[in-house]
Amino acid sequence: MRPAIFPLLPDPGCLLLLLVSWLFNPARSEITSLDSGNIDDILNNADVALVNFYADWCRFSQMLHPIFEEASNVIKEEYPDKNQVVFARVDCDQHSDIAQRYRISKYPTLKLFRNGMMMKREYRGQRSVTAIADYIRQQKSNPIREVQDLEEISSLDRSRRNIIGYFEQKDSDNYRTFERVANILHDDCVFLSAFGDISKAERFSGDNVIYKPPGENAPDMVYLGSLTNFDLIYAWTQDKCVPLVREITFENGEELTEEGLPFLILFHMKDDLESLEKFQQEVARQLIGEKGTINFLHADCDKFRHPLLHIQKTPADCPVIAIDSFRHMYVFPDFSDLSVPGKLKQFVLDLHSGKLHREFHHGPDPTDVAPGQPIQDLASSPPESSFQKLAPSEHRYTLLREKDEL
Repeated sequence: MRPAIFPLLPDPGCLLLLLVSWLFNPARSEITSLDSGNIDDILNNADVALVNFYADWCRFSQMLHPIFEEASNVIKEEYPDKNQVVFARVDCDQHSDIAQRYRISKYPTLKLFRNGMMMKREYRGQRSVTAIADYIRQQKSNPIREVQDLEEISSLDRSRRNIIGYFEQKDSDNYRTFERVANILHDDCVFLSAFGDISKAERFSGDNVIYKPPGENAPDMVYLGSLTNFDLIYAWTQDKCVPLVREITFENGEELTEEGLPFLILFHMKDDLESLEKFQQEVARQLIGEKGTINFLHADCDKFRHPLLHIQKTPADCPVIAIDSFRHMYVFPDFSDLSVPGKLKQFVLDLHSGKLHREFHHGPDPTDVAPGQPIQDLASSPPESSFQKLAPSEHRYTLLREKDEL
């Protein structure tokens, strides 16, 4: 009979199975599951958070889970403080309110957050442990270049948007706020800083932040608000770093549609900067109050021939202005009317009121028809949206992930 102690020991075969299991199934990290009760607290307290929005039924989500967990293991060894980097996930079937809040329209989607603020660019790199880990390392790098001599300022690349902070010392609330803003907007602007004696000549009235817009002769703009008020300095900096009229490209087209706003687009030839400048001026003059309800964009006519065909135009017709509502495209009648006071604004207001859609299907509104003139009943529908395939839709959860490398 065996001594009593032997039944307490595992069978040698079991030991082998346990060893094999441990070798091929290393311990997984704890990915934080987010819900409506904890999401704000966890994200607000994280310097950087990468959130995996997924659905259990989505096979691409299933394929990403072990990769995401292993990337978390790698990064947590480098950044052990739990608030430095957070890897989290949201089950979008269980928490549809969160998915709606962040406009998640396809699975899986990886979104980056800084101090609770979602970055507009989602992660679109390779779905590999190395690529995701490298992406986080890049996000943790310092977005501000420290200037060692003010002569460096005179040699800045003036084709870029530059934000420069002059501070008495780095260990200050003023600089910490500036650093927080730079962390969020470093993809849109170049951020620089100077301290102590080097910055003294620019600190005639205390710590100072200036914006150097593109163009060799463009005048500097000075931030006049409180340097410790994050909301104020962020709003000011965002206004300078993110142009009112942005260029749409093949690379950022999906990203722009995910903002959920219709497009007001100027199609122009690449070297036709005069039309672009007129469009920018009129958007700023007539439509600044519509910012947040529509995206103001410009596009290269040669590159975007297909959208032009949707509105029966070719590059020879450019410049052309159109609205893409993600359902249909509507053409501004005549580019030469751009500078007519209120004309461009009314075009946008007619989109919001539904008038553009209504008139395409049923002809001019009765109030717009001269007495005795019959109302035209259009048999054809308006041109379909050329960006419709990119626009968020509940039916497109996995469609765009078909081409992603996992």
